Amino acid sequence: MEKLRQAWRAPTSMLCVAVVLGAPATTRVSPSASASAKATRGRGVHAQAARALRATDEAHLGYVSASGATLYETGRAIGTLPGSMRVHMRIGVTFSGSFTIYATGGSIAGHGSATPHGVGVYESFSGSLTVSGGSGRFRHARGTARLYGTFNRNSYALLIQTQGTLRY
Repeated sequence: MEKLRQAWRAPTSMLCVAVVLGAPATTRVSPSASASAKATRGRGVHAQAARALRATDEAHLGYVSASGATLYETGRAIGTLPGSMRVHMRIGVTFSGSFTIYATGGSIAGHGSATPHGVGVYESFSGSLTVSGGSGRFRHARGTARLYGTFNRNSYALLIQTQGTLRY
């Protein structure tokens, strides 16, 4: 604890730690940033280390119901952030919709859009998604990812693959 107090009082710089994929990385902060941090000490302001996670996931979703061109689907996501998943997807010239992943410790929500390629029973698509929030440990979640997948026009099943960065 005393070492922490001494580091806090260091006049030249302050050491901050960020977590990326569970491995610590250090960044030096300028003396003015250190002074600003000292000014907020004792005012109920608590610093929280930001986390950035490079995530690759795959979800197998099945049809639940539809309303017009909007499909409601659920299933399991596997990969970096495993859990159950719910998607509302509008089928049209482009595919667009919203999603929620229920992972350990909270949920992650966002939206995305993709361009379909080809015709036939299985239609591939590619696009992007944006994470706009969450709950629990993901309550401050933000991020972007590439989105790929296939859509089965007979069963309405979706296979979705994502690769991107999540900050929380």
